[in-house]
Amino acid sequence: MGVFMNGLFHDKIFYHIYPLGLCGSPKYNDFSFPAGNAFEKLALELDRIKNLGVNALYIGPIFESTAHGYDTLDYFYVDRRLGNNEKFATFCKECHNQGISVILDAVFNHTGRDFFAFKDLQQKGKDSEYKDWYLNVDFEGHSCFGDNFDYEGWAGCKDLVKLNLENQDVQNHIFSAVDFWIETFQIDGLRLDAADVISPVFLDKLSLHCKNKKSDFWLLGEVVHGDYNNWAKNGRLDSVTNYQIYKSLWSAFNDKNLFELSYNLNREFGENGIYKSLQLYNFLDNHDVNRLASTVKKQEHIFLLYALLFTIPGIPSIYYGSEFGIRGMRGEYDDFELRPSLPPFSQVPDFAKPIINSEELINVITKFSKIRKNHPAFQLGNYKELSVTSETFAFERKFNDEKIIVAVNISSEEKEIVLKNLQKEDFGKNCKNLLTEETFVLEEKIKVPKNWLFVGKVK
Repeated sequence: MGVFMNGLFHDKIFYHIYPLGLCGSPKYNDFSFPAGNAFEKLALELDRIKNLGVNALYIGPIFESTAHGYDTLDYFYVDRRLGNNEKFATFCKECHNQGISVILDAVFNHTGRDFFAFKDLQQKGKDSEYKDWYLNVDFEGHSCFGDNFDYEGWAGCKDLVKLNLENQDVQNHIFSAVDFWIETFQIDGLRLDAADVISPVFLDKLSLHCKNKKSDFWLLGEVVHGDYNNWAKNGRLDSVTNYQIYKSLWSAFNDKNLFELSYNLNREFGENGIYKSLQLYNFLDNHDVNRLASTVKKQEHIFLLYALLFTIPGIPSIYYGSEFGIRGMRGEYDDFELRPSLPPFSQVPDFAKPIINSEELINVITKFSKIRKNHPAFQLGNYKELSVTSETFAFERKFNDEKIIVAVNISSEEKEIVLKNLQKEDFGKNCKNLLTEETFVLEEKIKVPKNWLFVGKVK
């Protein structure tokens, strides 16, 4: 039986929306647009999204910004290109009515240059009461934008001005914004942008503040590199983005090297797994990386990878549009293809049109989300590797008395997979194939169709 630091969201299946992209919002905010109708249209999509098995929505950024949303200028007002506070509150209420939790993108590491504190700094210089709100402000230098001072930008991007999160006034401003979001929109948690470069002291204070405000509030950190235990721990964050498994999923398939995936799953969740007590956030693509359909070499593997997403340890997430198998690649200077406008806001652009059967992929996602929902072993169970070769591998998920075997075959022909690490007493027991509903006597070898998997519950 697994013991998790926080099983609060173990039963969630996420749908991730980058709204400024999906909704076809103007690239730049002229601050004179009337309130958009994005949330009214998104509300009409909730039935479709829910039918995928989704019960949690990660949406953002949604607050007023100059361009892409991560250059915030007002934490207290929804971006007019999308709508307004009243419209978003109505949308959140509808989500909750349908049993869907709402997680917002929280951009606290930096602001845009149009943020009120930075504008005051531009106007008053050393006399600005906000001069300590930002990191490494240097009045002896000049910025690349011509300011009479220099400052630190996130990853060198000077349009994203790094906040001094140790400043008490900055903390108070951010915490009051979070209070406002919880009170006004009744949100259920936050995804913290750039959490891996945010002060742990600030994260601890934020966590304490949020949990005091709403005890079951869930905090997810964007962490690309590092030891996830540094962020996902009691008193800090509940989960982080699992980039390690994201990378090993598609590259193990592309390279015909399931040893890579097997190694990383063992390292994270095996008997001595360093993250076995965590519920990490798993994904196959998102708003920052190439779409899965543009990443995998064999299109048949898209279906298999989604099936696997719902059976490995962690909380699965679907990025908007990828349930149709749409394509998209990062550009040299922009992420436009990763964040396209789609129906009901526009037609699917030519570059994104899927080259697989979208209906079949939706059926796979729907089927495996139901399997995950109906079997606690996939939500809370231990992970144990049973066997691995370059093109096959098998593992066991076990929670209390429920034991489920998953066997994966990425080759172009049927394979017999040996369950060599399964307990000997399980052989000879009845096993129910959860994909076909057939029951058979479990033996040491299982036949698995090409480019597919077996999922069976041992009785």
